[in-house]
Amino acid sequence: MGDRNGASVGRVTVSSETPVRLTGYAHGGGCACKIPPGELEQAVAGLTGQAGDDIIVGLDDGDDAAAVRIRDDLAVLSTADFFTPVVDDPFEWGRIAAANALSDIYAMGGTPVVAINLVGWPRGVLPMELMTEVLRGGLAIGAEAGCPVIGGHTIDDPEPKYGMAVTGVATPEKLLRNDAAEPGRPITLTKPIGVGLLNNRHKQTGEVFDEAIALMTTLNRDASTAAVDAGVRAATDVTGFGLLGHLHKMCRASGIGAVLDRSAVPAVGGAREALRDGYVSGGTRRNLDWVRPHLSTDDGVSEDDLLFLADAQTSGGLLVIGEVPGYPVIGETVAGSGIRVR
Repeated sequence: MGDRNGASVGRVTVSSETPVRLTGYAHGGGCACKIPPGELEQAVAGLTGQAGDDIIVGLDDGDDAAAVRIRDDLAVLSTADFFTPVVDDPFEWGRIAAANALSDIYAMGGTPVVAINLVGWPRGVLPMELMTEVLRGGLAIGAEAGCPVIGGHTIDDPEPKYGMAVTGVATPEKLLRNDAAEPGRPITLTKPIGVGLLNNRHKQTGEVFDEAIALMTTLNRDASTAAVDAGVRAATDVTGFGLLGHLHKMCRASGIGAVLDRSAVPAVGGAREALRDGYVSGGTRRNLDWVRPHLSTDDGVSEDDLLFLADAQTSGGLLVIGEVPGYPVIGETVAGSGIRVR
């Protein structure tokens, strides 16, 4: 891709003499900058159980979006997601953040209908034309999704942040929920994992991984439609808490256990090498620490295997309880509790 309004792809420049790497302005990258799951659950523990007959999905099980019934055949979905730069290219960061925000609607089996931008920008440090490129990337993904992006809110922030608040709609009886999983069902994953490792490598070295960017900017729309058409009722998307963390949340909410085949989990190209070379984020290590008490492992499962499965994803795929044609099965749900990795 060429320049857009003077901002070059990959290594952004404020001027021709001064290279700027957006990831250098962030303490974390993408969904790896999320508050650790254990700390977050403690913070919101007293906020659950809001009353309302029309609330279909609330805060109780930490699902991907809120769902409120407004008609017998129509639910409104609401979500928000934003994060610090995960790549240095501002346009691609905008695309990734937008696809990630829309993913929460798709993870519920819904259709996004309108989005608004959420922006934090260090206006005295980074030029406004770079922010324009971020917003342009978000608009591009919104157009691809058929979801208008209209306005939003910006603040002067020491650290750049971008994302969206998204409103969607769904059929109440066809919602994909994280508390509706049943034992004895296949587990399907719709995107390879490992982009967190590559994003961390990119942040530290400047190397660009086109396959990871392509995955993060791929909408979960088709996977969501395929899951709903297959009659699936339980799903979530795999983001900052990693595959293990999001599977644990689903199992806990549904009162079941799971068996995961580590060799069946697809990896994005270069992720295994990044793991070997030590590009593991702090968010990934916190994910594994959180879920480890609920794990059991077969002989031969290594610590690196678990770190890979806990890798903090950004704009990852859908984790579906049920078989979805065209996507790999990576395990099965079982009666009981906990996750066995074999």
